[in-house]
Amino acid sequence: MTQLFIIPCGKKKIWDKEPESGAVKAKNAYIGVLHQLCRQYVDHFDGDWVIISGKHGLLLPNDTVPDNYDLTFRKNDPRVVSVSTLQRQFKEKHLQSYDDIIALTGKKYQPYLEEVFVKAERIQYPLHGAKGIGHIQKWLKNSIATNSPLHDKGIGDE
Repeated sequence: MTQLFIIPCGKKKIWDKEPESGAVKAKNAYIGVLHQLCRQYVDHFDGDWVIISGKHGLLLPNDTVPDNYDLTFRKNDPRVVSVSTLQRQFKEKHLQSYDDIIALTGKKYQPYLEEVFVKAERIQYPLHGAKGIGHIQKWLKNSIATNSPLHDKGIGDE
């Protein structure tokens, strides 16, 4: 099975630290703790990944993020990227070859991902069941330190 990790973008971005940065690659745009831990997790377990953004949709690591923004997935927010845009990006970015999707995201992303990755053999949500951001961070750090992936078992399987 070919795996693809979906990681959240995050509120804190490079422009919060370096306002003059201009357009940057997606892999350099997001600097928050959770995003960085998700990146470390994916790097540790050697996976392909994309970032999911409420404004820009599915971002490959080398895609360009033009500037700072503050937008998250919220129901009925017309500014949030549409499912049809995500489905178009899915095709344009050739993500059809992945049949095992590991979403290191919160529950608010699930309805979107379920509509985009409809042909995947499975979509895993290993962080669902966490008791909060601190619990998620602890599990990601522990998983990396012990070389024990959360995917294929889930955060609730302590």
